[in-house]
Amino acid sequence: MALRAAGRQSLVDTVVEQLRGQVAAGEWRVGERIPTEHALAEQLQVGRNTVREAVRVLVHAGMLRSRQGEGTFVVSTADPAEIMRGVQRAGVRDVLELRIALEAEAARLAAVRHEPADLDRMRAALNAQAELEDADGQPDSGSLELYAHHDIEFHKAVVEAAHNTALTATYTWFSSSVREALVTALGDRDMPRIIHGDHHALMVAIASGDPDAAHRAARALLERPKQAVEALLAER
Repeated sequence: MALRAAGRQSLVDTVVEQLRGQVAAGEWRVGERIPTEHALAEQLQVGRNTVREAVRVLVHAGMLRSRQGEGTFVVSTADPAEIMRGVQRAGVRDVLELRIALEAEAARLAAVRHEPADLDRMRAALNAQAELEDADGQPDSGSLELYAHHDIEFHKAVVEAAHNTALTATYTWFSSSVREALVTALGDRDMPRIIHGDHHALMVAIASGDPDAAHRAARALLERPKQAVEALLAER
């Protein structure tokens, strides 16, 4: 099977895409060894060095794993980088719905696992954010990026207060999309402004040790912007 023309991409990039597609399509099952460099080079009609570099990319991505003396094996049919690109292409509503799923459960866990330092981080983020607001509680147009940064820091503190390494890693990976969506929302007059009362209520609920109250507070905090987004989408 010869490769399609590389076009503006490098040949290695083209081979990476081809192999990624074959792995994702299940041409080789998880745990199965892929063909040798020589076999792939003949199949794709490229040099062995090109195949070697492409395989290294997919090993680094976590889709393949090389075992010295044994060959290269499939460990995952999903490329985390491609998943991340999909999240980054998602709309604001999709990001908010995913945030609700992650942050509500994080808040529930945080209520029973938090430590004093976690609450200190939340409080510091809210205080820093409040310093950027005018008398009407709105951020200055020139400080939207920093304002968003402090808001994300608050939410990251909530997630990390759950003391679940998998949840923290997932949210850290996801936070760039959260930041982008937040900056966009802050610059949109049709979107509701950030309300410190909602954030403070979440922090108090976590501090109280009541997981159900914390879960409800986290959902309520994000429900307002989600409803605004849904109203805007309905108008269009």
